[in-house]
Amino acid sequence: MSIKPVKAISIIGMMSDLEKVIKFCGDSGMFHPDDVMSFYSNTQSFVPLAQKNPYSAPLQEILTTAEIAGFEPEYVKPKKLDVTTAELLEYVKTFCSKTEKMVSDKLKTEQEIDKCQRKIEQVEHFVGSNIDFTEIMNCQYINPTFGRLPLESYEKLSNYSDNPYVLFFPCTSDDAYYWGAYFSPPDRKDDIDRIFSSMYFEKLEIPDIAGTPDQFMTELQSKLHQLEKDLEKMKQKLSEFWQKEKEKCCQYYSKLLELDSYNDIKRYVYKYHKSFIMVGWIPADKEDFFTRQLDGIRSVEYSLSDGIDEMKHSPPVIVKNPPFFRLYEFYVKMYGLPCYNEVDPTPLVALTYTLFFGIMFGDLGQGLVVAVVGALMWKCKKMEIGKILIPCGISGMIFGFLYGSVFGFEEALNPVYKMLFGIDGKLFDVMESETINTIIYGSVALGFVTIAITMLINIYSSLRRRNMESALFDANGVAGFVFYVALVAGLVCQMFLGIEIMTAPYIIGLIIVPLMLMYLREPLGKLVERKKKWQPDKWGEYLVQSFFELFEMCLSYLTNTMSFLRVGAYILVHAGMMTVVFTLAEMIGGVVGYTIVIIVGNGIVMALEALLVAIQVLRLDYYEIFSRFYLGNGRAFTPVTSRKGK
Repeated sequence: MSIKPVKAISIIGMMSDLEKVIKFCGDSGMFHPDDVMSFYSNTQSFVPLAQKNPYSAPLQEILTTAEIAGFEPEYVKPKKLDVTTAELLEYVKTFCSKTEKMVSDKLKTEQEIDKCQRKIEQVEHFVGSNIDFTEIMNCQYINPTFGRLPLESYEKLSNYSDNPYVLFFPCTSDDAYYWGAYFSPPDRKDDIDRIFSSMYFEKLEIPDIAGTPDQFMTELQSKLHQLEKDLEKMKQKLSEFWQKEKEKCCQYYSKLLELDSYNDIKRYVYKYHKSFIMVGWIPADKEDFFTRQLDGIRSVEYSLSDGIDEMKHSPPVIVKNPPFFRLYEFYVKMYGLPCYNEVDPTPLVALTYTLFFGIMFGDLGQGLVVAVVGALMWKCKKMEIGKILIPCGISGMIFGFLYGSVFGFEEALNPVYKMLFGIDGKLFDVMESETINTIIYGSVALGFVTIAITMLINIYSSLRRRNMESALFDANGVAGFVFYVALVAGLVCQMFLGIEIMTAPYIIGLIIVPLMLMYLREPLGKLVERKKKWQPDKWGEYLVQSFFELFEMCLSYLTNTMSFLRVGAYILVHAGMMTVVFTLAEMIGGVVGYTIVIIVGNGIVMALEALLVAIQVLRLDYYEIFSRFYLGNGRAFTPVTSRKGK
């Protein structure tokens, strides 16, 4: 439920040991390389290694060849595959050469099949015409043009009855076209072509047919049958080759992946005379293991420092959460990872999102459906949102039990309440007038508590970041917390409990003084941090600007608190929508009609409300909660490792 500590490590050694260090860093799976130049002040003698990665090209070649062939090489941990770079490259060359030859033959055969099928499609429209194409194509005084003419255009041919050359001879027809030919003398060909083109005649590239279309069709079908048999043999040959070569190919492919990934570390390596320098990050709890391995490399020296002491280098973040909280890291990552010295908001998101979703989507039956759908989304499609919907659906079931709603049936749980609690009605009837007031007041109270908690988190997070202005004098700091809590507590006691708490000392000490501290937060923050230049350049300009900022802050307390009314509103919206569904069902009447309306109505309400509630709860988390304490400018800890699934 926190950010795991990391340590910065600087490694220096002789160039002769660089490959050993890189291999270890890659094999460890815990080394996140970083820019050397940002860690050292005097870098004049540092020279980038700038070596070309010899494994990128062969890796891409074997992947491309495998993709074309339909092979799927998988990453497997190389089983003591001790081969030289030359042997790796030779295997890739041999494998790709054999595969490309088989793929090339297969593609040529597929092209021949496609060509043959196109010929069959063209010729079949002239089958049965008994036309000797050999004689027609050898004619010297006429030019035959074969194609298809739309039905409506065929009917317009009568408009050209005065032109003896505008004649179309149909062979076959379908619902849209006549298939046939027209003939034109060489000296009138262009004119005749223009006329038929204006009637949307589409020319066909008729193949060189010897004899009649029936004879040629028989030859084509025989050729197609033979080509398809040849293609099946080629596919079988490819399949047998892959079955035989798969294990070895995956081993070499995996080795290439590792070497290619590990050699990327060299982009971060600098040369200093005869030595190399590299910098990176490792998990703090893996320090002993990592350094013990480095100690085994003769020329290597290293130094370590805590991540908190290297904040100017923005340490990468490893978020560590229990399984339930881990589900909601998806939403946090969408917003941005926490900085290294920042509070991880994932636990708060997990609790608030699940709670708010359940309150707003309170229905025992529909909650069960949402949980099941979420489980299927994750299991079948591996959708991250599916995992989140499971606890949200369960939360909806819990609150649905409290509301007494099962697929909108408001009285279905009354016998259960009678048996368990000895009461005749529901535990919590959301449609009663008194309950509606409770829902409204409860939503505002929920907003107040949530905002107060986020203020406390901001105070803690700001102290961790050593930002005293934010911790003490900000609207979400100590001053803002005292003002907000005192104001709300005073109003509640004064207006609802009849306790005269808003006295002059109370107002001055807990409301006015915190307001003044927030008004002067910038210079006060600099004073606390002992900065020499703590005064604004222009006091008048600063005071006017701060006044409007303070006014906006005070307004935001009200609007942000009232924003939580949407939690209560959706409780009523759900009940109202289901009331509409049941009203429509009763209007239609009949067992079948009633049942269909109830099922369809539940489906529509579930889909619509689940989407709206999910969005609205996320909005509350992002805008009403995150905005008070969370920066989200961190970067992920991404150790160098074999890039599986590349």
